[in-house]
Amino acid sequence: FFSSIFLVIYQPQNTVPDVFIWMLSSNKRVAYARVPAKNILYSPAKEQRGKDCGKIKTHFLKLPGKRPLGWTVQAKVDIYLWLGPASFAHSIMENLPVGYETKILSNTSSGHTMVPSSACLLYKTPHFFQLRAHMYQARGLIAADSTGLSDPFAKVTFTSHCQTTKIISQTLSPTWNQMLLFNSIVLHGDREEIAQFPPEIVIELYDDDAVGKAEYIGSTVAAPVVTLAHQKYQPPKLSYHPVYCGNLSGGDLLATFELLEIPESDPDRLPPLDPPDVGQIYPVPANIRPVLSKYRVEVLFWGVREMKKVQLLSVDRPQVLIECAGKGVKSSVIQSYKKNPNFVGLADWFEVELPENELLHPPLSICVVDWRAFGRSTLVGTHTINCLKQFLCKAQLGPQATPNRLDIVETGKASPESSQPAELPREEPILADHVYAEVEQGKCTVVEPDPYLATHRTSVSTTEHSLSEPGKDRKQKDMKKPTRRSTKRRRRTIADESAENVIDWWSKYHASVLKMGKSKGIFSSEGNPEDDKQTSDHIALIIEEDPDKKKKDKTLKRKQKETSNLATLQIYDGDLESEFNNFEDWVKTFQLLRGKSNDEVHADSEDRIIGKFKGSFCIYPSPEDGSLLDGGQPRILQGIPLNHSTKVLIRVYIVAALNLSPADPDGKSDPYIVLRLGNTEIKDRENYIPKQLNPVFGRSFEIQATFPKDSLLTVLIYDHDFVGTDDLIGETKIDLENRFYSMHRATCGLQRQYEIEGYNAWRDAAKPSEILTKLCKDYRISGPFMRPGEIQVGTKVFKGQTVFTEDENEEPVESYEHLSLKVLHAWEEIPGAGYKLVPEHVETRPLYHKNKPGIEQGRVRMWVDMFPEDMPLPGPPVDISPRKPKGYELRVIIWNTEDVILEDENIFTGQKSSDIYVKGWIKGLEEDKQETDVHYNSLTGEGNFNWRFLFPFYYLPAEKKMVVSKRENIFVWDFERLSSDDFLGSLELNLNGFPRAAKTAKSCNLEMVVAAGAENKISIFQQKRVRGWWPFVKAGELTGKVEAEFHLVTAEEAEKNPVGKARKEPEPLEKPNRPDTSFSWFVNPFKCLYHLIWRNYKKYIIIGIILLILIVFLVLFIYTLPGAISRRIVVGQ
Repeated sequence: FFSSIFLVIYQPQNTVPDVFIWMLSSNKRVAYARVPAKNILYSPAKEQRGKDCGKIKTHFLKLPGKRPLGWTVQAKVDIYLWLGPASFAHSIMENLPVGYETKILSNTSSGHTMVPSSACLLYKTPHFFQLRAHMYQARGLIAADSTGLSDPFAKVTFTSHCQTTKIISQTLSPTWNQMLLFNSIVLHGDREEIAQFPPEIVIELYDDDAVGKAEYIGSTVAAPVVTLAHQKYQPPKLSYHPVYCGNLSGGDLLATFELLEIPESDPDRLPPLDPPDVGQIYPVPANIRPVLSKYRVEVLFWGVREMKKVQLLSVDRPQVLIECAGKGVKSSVIQSYKKNPNFVGLADWFEVELPENELLHPPLSICVVDWRAFGRSTLVGTHTINCLKQFLCKAQLGPQATPNRLDIVETGKASPESSQPAELPREEPILADHVYAEVEQGKCTVVEPDPYLATHRTSVSTTEHSLSEPGKDRKQKDMKKPTRRSTKRRRRTIADESAENVIDWWSKYHASVLKMGKSKGIFSSEGNPEDDKQTSDHIALIIEEDPDKKKKDKTLKRKQKETSNLATLQIYDGDLESEFNNFEDWVKTFQLLRGKSNDEVHADSEDRIIGKFKGSFCIYPSPEDGSLLDGGQPRILQGIPLNHSTKVLIRVYIVAALNLSPADPDGKSDPYIVLRLGNTEIKDRENYIPKQLNPVFGRSFEIQATFPKDSLLTVLIYDHDFVGTDDLIGETKIDLENRFYSMHRATCGLQRQYEIEGYNAWRDAAKPSEILTKLCKDYRISGPFMRPGEIQVGTKVFKGQTVFTEDENEEPVESYEHLSLKVLHAWEEIPGAGYKLVPEHVETRPLYHKNKPGIEQGRVRMWVDMFPEDMPLPGPPVDISPRKPKGYELRVIIWNTEDVILEDENIFTGQKSSDIYVKGWIKGLEEDKQETDVHYNSLTGEGNFNWRFLFPFYYLPAEKKMVVSKRENIFVWDFERLSSDDFLGSLELNLNGFPRAAKTAKSCNLEMVVAAGAENKISIFQQKRVRGWWPFVKAGELTGKVEAEFHLVTAEEAEKNPVGKARKEPEPLEKPNRPDTSFSWFVNPFKCLYHLIWRNYKKYIIIGIILLILIVFLVLFIYTLPGAISRRIVVGQ
């Protein structure tokens, strides 16, 4: 509502022109400021006035031209503006500071006084003030030098007075700790009004250059704290003021300003100042400076990455310098960046005094230098951390020691701190990514951490957290028939009932997509259906509004029922890093910047990124005795892995890409995959996918890598071109090292179900029980203690099934893998752990192009598995290759037809008949239409054909998807020689589910097709061979019946046992025994006359012939009788 009101009140074109303030020098306009007229318009109603009407405001003048305001400050003007009708001229000066006298200038030539705008204001009662500008420090300033640093100093301007601070060299976070003193400042007006609306202070920041004038890097405006002579002095508090350079944020200034009135009676009665230093520079008074405490800053030096060339030379011997509040520490020098970019010395520390107020903490600077020949060093890049709160160490989380990590500690008993029950997290609803279907669900109880707890002892539950449905009594379990599978066999599902319905990884993937769409409440598709040449009948999720909601819900329920027993994985809409805090739980990555940043266009450009520093910080109050923790070991090293080279097997799975940016003139692309890891590059150019913006790659790659040298994986999608170079569509980069060492265990995602073989076979090199045992050692958590039906980890007990059988005739198999997997999925809820483990997943990573920064060029669905080579080798890679359609041949025999409507009428006899033939094809393959011969002159709608159709096609059994639509169409036609054939009826059958056939023509009716339920439908892919009667339909009416036989064979079977089309060899069909009436008039006219006329009208024809003979005799008699009588009379004979 308010936004619509604002659109109404602000007109696109104001009727009142704006006000311009020009600064002239030698009659030349050198700077100006533009004030919108709406801001200074006057109205008698206060709420209708402009916001700056009748107020003294500070305006900054800028150079004429297109350069925006804020990149330079030419001048500052404090001006009082008022704009209104002449009838309200008496109100012009009512808001001016009181205490002035008006002197009217007269025009002697005319004898008339001029308008009030020409009045001269005289203030005879001045007020004297002292301004104290406490300039403490700044942070995050703009880099103005090519080294990526600046030599900043501040210029403070108040009314007509100006002073500057000292210059701090080569830093972006200067600490001046300087007070600028402005004496004898004269202000006019009412003192209370001055205290309420004091003049503004302008602070400009500049970079000092040895040659040329100082370079402007930002400015800010602040209001002083006014203390009048009669008021009690209260020292002001330091606060941050944002600095801007144009529209670019230029950091923050920590300062405060106080304006003190000088008493007339005793000018020296002002708050005392701290003595100046040698350079006559006053420091910030102690009662204003932050209260400092001694802190210890521990630094983890892990390594540097992605270092670019500096001054045309590669970085070879880098060193990191850490500085905070004038103190700092240096890392060791990396002797060869190309061989090993990690530091030898992992950690160091220094002590520094920091403000107790976390908001006033100074920034921490990271500088990287490169040591070159002859002892020269070159600054490579810098990074400034403005907020230290994230590094304050208050509690220890994560692993304490690992077998292959520093500070190895192995414990078999519970720690003393765990003697009391831990508080469990509050109960939360189970989300879609917390389904443990493979483990019998039970309860989790808190018990005393006794590793030797008797298995028959009943543990007292103090807190219950329902991880799954309540457990059942042991006797009831023994009496109940086991329903779980053996760990040696793959679970059978409903989908396995069909021998042709093969379940593979893609079945799990599509089931996961369906589950993700259901959780969001929408239908989602992977790509544009128009880009897919295959019409699908499998589980399709389409984003559209279906007017027939009932039909959609019914379809969705059917698809969900089909996939309810399939294992699923987690599909993330974004990259994996966004779900797990960039895997920076053990080390953080800092971008190193170099070059100037005081250009709005290139301020955030990737060209300034010169490399990355991997490390971390731990800040905590310094111990009183000055000792370190754990016998001299820094706290930050606890849980940090060893910093040596590690060989890793990398498996990269690229599933598909979504919504790629077109790269060809026709609006399509021919994408293929390129992988880069270290010096290894894999081009999959020969497997490009033509004319697709949503390609399904289904490719997997294996790469041998060595951390840390090969830690950045780049996935690129290129467009294949036959002429010229291939175009880059987009790329994404993955830091594999952060994933490999993360506490979230992102090496190989945990599956939701544990299976040994099949489409959901366990992928990790270690079993769930082995992973659980290792994590318990890493986190110093007691356990796991495995007992029949339960596993105890720390103070938690997980109950579930640990004995499995396939049927009653087999011996039960004991396995703790399923229950161990359940514990791993609940790892974040175990006291002392706190990290969620990465599940089996497919992440959706955005693709970007460096020439189009910030614009997404598409997305790629993929995942990465990593296996250290010092561990047992994992199983074979997951087969995610796109499903290849299987060749089939559908053999359709048209035997007979019955009750076909009669469309022709004999012009002689009026009898109705039809010349029947049957035509059939598969939708999408209309060019392969086949038809029978013609059954002529069917008088009863009966037709006899004995004719075979052969339809070859390709089909995906697991996905229920064909290259073309899986629908068989049979039409019955009336054959016409001299005109177009008449359409009599059709029968369309879905080969995956069509109505059962009737055994006889009499029992065949229209309801078989119209009202056929799911239980009355069959699939030709399961039945293989079907024969019976089906109805022909036209416009919703029954127009005939056909007796047909459908026989489905594979391409291999069709090649081994071929059959002929129509009635040809091999395996020819007999010619039908058709009635004698089934002949054509043009081919056998006499037979048609005999059967159609003589046999039906023989009696009438004979009577007609006799009558005709009699009539001829009678006519001849009458004709010859007069002549004979005359001759008799004349001749007399």
